[in-house]
Amino acid sequence: MKQKTSPTTTTQRPDWLRVKLPIGKHYITVRDIVDQHKLHTICTSGNCPNMGECWGVGTATFMILGNICTRSCGFCAVATGRPTVYDKEEPKRVAQAIHLMGVKHAVITSVNRDELKDCGAEIWYQTVKEVKALNPSITIETLIPDVKAIWWALERMISSGQEVVSHNMETVERLYKTVRPQAKYARSLEQLRRIKAYGKRSKSGIMLGLGETDAEVYQVMDDLLENGLDVLTLGQYLQPTKQHLEVATFVHPDKFAHFKNEALKRGFSYVESGPLVRSSYHAERHI
Repeated sequence: MKQKTSPTTTTQRPDWLRVKLPIGKHYITVRDIVDQHKLHTICTSGNCPNMGECWGVGTATFMILGNICTRSCGFCAVATGRPTVYDKEEPKRVAQAIHLMGVKHAVITSVNRDELKDCGAEIWYQTVKEVKALNPSITIETLIPDVKAIWWALERMISSGQEVVSHNMETVERLYKTVRPQAKYARSLEQLRRIKAYGKRSKSGIMLGLGETDAEVYQVMDDLLENGLDVLTLGQYLQPTKQHLEVATFVHPDKFAHFKNEALKRGFSYVESGPLVRSSYHAERHI
């Protein structure tokens, strides 16, 4: 018997996925700071549904190393192509923008830069150092890309003082060739294991609604726990354009609550699970 992934199988976007339009003083302030410092955010590049909420309280997830990715993942709205030369002054601009926002917890991510020998590790290192220098009391989460098993680059990338290091699995193992064609399930697990071994609080997330079964979701949970993961996020996949993977299922909020309970019972220290949850959503709560 084929296992159901959700009590809802419609391809019409349901009511629980409606979000408020971005408005308000804080939203405008964040938008202006991002524009003035010529920075990229995953909020805009990734078409995040929570941008209005997060920017409305003065937070944003900065995306470094440009806004063109060397990967062609089937789910991601970030542009794919040949990146331009990276900006060595970007770390200082990110630090200044975060300082102006006055946030207590910052989240930084990046595109994949597979063409660089260090996968962008040095810019990562310098960005965290600059943010910490200008904002001494801040805590930082870095959502890092796959380093293709270049482990010395990983160590450099995560050794600059951030409190949390996140690397997303994105989906179940069976769907990797479709969802993350240039990534490897086992390699991402090893990267998370090494992050934990370096003494960092580790975090990862998966999307639901791509055709996975419940059993496959539980298997990802178990695999992540075996590799020492602390924090797990689960959210609904939303198709960013017609050129990207279609949504197979809109998962009901009750199902997300069920998965959260299962994850906590299995041993995760913190779980965010809901249709609109993204990897950096409420990131400050588990520090």
